[in-house]
Amino acid sequence: MKKFAALSEQEILALAISLEEEDERVYADFSEGLRADYPATAAIFDGMRLEEVGHRRRLLDLYRQKFGEHIPLIRRQDVKGFVQRRPIWLVRPLKLESVRNQAAAMEEETRRFYEIAAANATDVSVRQLLDDLALEERAHKNRAEALEKDKQEGGDIQKEEEARKKLFVLQIIQPGLAGLMDGSVSTLAPVFAAAFATRNTWTAFVVGLAASVGAGISMGFAEALSDDGTLTGRGHPLLRGFVCGLMTALGGIGHTMPYLIKSFSLATSIAVVVVLIELSVITWVRHRFMETPVFSAALQVALGGAIVFATGVLIGSM
Repeated sequence: MKKFAALSEQEILALAISLEEEDERVYADFSEGLRADYPATAAIFDGMRLEEVGHRRRLLDLYRQKFGEHIPLIRRQDVKGFVQRRPIWLVRPLKLESVRNQAAAMEEETRRFYEIAAANATDVSVRQLLDDLALEERAHKNRAEALEKDKQEGGDIQKEEEARKKLFVLQIIQPGLAGLMDGSVSTLAPVFAAAFATRNTWTAFVVGLAASVGAGISMGFAEALSDDGTLTGRGHPLLRGFVCGLMTALGGIGHTMPYLIKSFSLATSIAVVVVLIELSVITWVRHRFMETPVFSAALQVALGGAIVFATGVLIGSM
């Protein structure tokens, strides 16, 4: 790698051309990756890509005037001081917020490059162009904000945010909630049945652990195999299966852990409190993300939990 200060003006222009081409292609990747789910943001990156095309054209014109047709291939990784970027084609699907943050970092880095390059340039025309591009890169952020404001006023960005929230609910909240409900409620019967039947906390713990892990594996596979997400838009099946399985296991292990305590009465009392907390969390999630009225959600969850809990105690007491 070569130090930036050691670059000649020819090499600086060649590097600038390479940087503009790279930024242009990155913005094109952003636009293409976001177009299906976030068309308004994709249009913003289309506009930014076109501006980079204009910058590269001006750099090419000046380079030909000064140094001829041959442009040496100098890339960011050949010069010290540049932040290495993760390849966009390896990141799928693109996350809206991370893309916007990366674009802002790109603009800041390019602006600083032009300011330092202009300060080191001795040729008047080269320094003038680099100064102009530094100013335009500084205004580029304002341009992106203006484009985004136009989309916001038209309601496009708001629609995208709503779509993103909907995807989050479909891909994470729904499978996670299904798992938490199944793990918290379905394992109540075997855990408390074993506890009241044996009065042995270790036995209750082992039964609860086995029921929780088994239920987690079962629910994870069931969710992953339910659909591939192509038609429903529910996301990658492996992710949904992992989330569902994990939350199922956690839901059961929560009220199983107290039975590591040797005292049966103390362990059972703590387990009952944990169950109430679990049911409260389920109620809140249903209200917060599924828009279920609080009273209705609480009644449904509490009724189901009470029935399963009573069934386990009844069977264990026989």
